[in-house]
Amino acid sequence: MFKVDNELKSANIPRTVRFTEQLFEKLNETASENNISFNLLVLQCCKYALDNMEEEK
Repeated sequence: MFKVDNELKSANIPRTVRFTEQLFEKLNETASENNISFNLLVLQCCKYALDNMEEEK
């Protein structure tokens, strides 16, 4: 379980993102287990990745 970032719930810019079948299934399963939408999970994953990206030295 993770903390949901409610700020991301208001995202409304439609874009198309393509996933592999295996990644889509894992994300969909994770969203269901945490009772959040697939879109909110993807946004939260992207935000986490950007916030925790190591800077090049």
